Amino acid sequence: YQVHSATLESGILTNQSALARLQQLKEQGVTIGLSLSGANQAAVLERALDIRVDGVRVFDVVQATWNLLEPSAGPALAEAHAAGVGVIVKEALANGRLAVRNADPAFAPAQAALQAQAARLGCTLDALALAAALAQPWASVVLSGASSLAQLHSNLAAPAVAWDAEATAALAALAEPPDTYWRTRAALAWN
Repeated sequence: YQVHSATLESGILTNQSALARLQQLKEQGVTIGLSLSGANQAAVLERALDIRVDGVRVFDVVQATWNLLEPSAGPALAEAHAAGVGVIVKEALANGRLAVRNADPAFAPAQAALQAQAARLGCTLDALALAAALAQPWASVVLSGASSLAQLHSNLAAPAVAWDAEATAALAALAEPPDTYWRTRAALAWN
């Protein structure tokens, strides 16, 4: 069971009756997780990992946004993984911003850097972005978000991409400040 879009403001991390009920479900064999959203993902995760009911950690899985544009939760996700928490990466394609369909002129320099690495590694942009997420040693699962058969086939090439230190170094500069990333995400046309 996953609590959807937990934030510091949502109240789930301080709602003792809800946390107690989640712990009861856990005692019945249900794995309890939470999905994160927003610029404070790392802080929410750190707080969630400290939550215990009767001395037992409530949350054992986290689903968080991580991608080349928004990697800020990476250290917290690594910590969670080291503590035995399963990590599910969502939005590895930054809601399409890291895919070929992104025609925003302001993104053209970033897309050129992505294209250069995709060409060097012999893959598509989406496979490159997914490969970046798959390369994180703490990532248990990476969601693709494919909505067509063609996208699915392209996404499925990601595990074969030989992500390397050169790609990491070349694309590190794409990272945006979390507030900027989440503001841009909020302004996207959803389809």
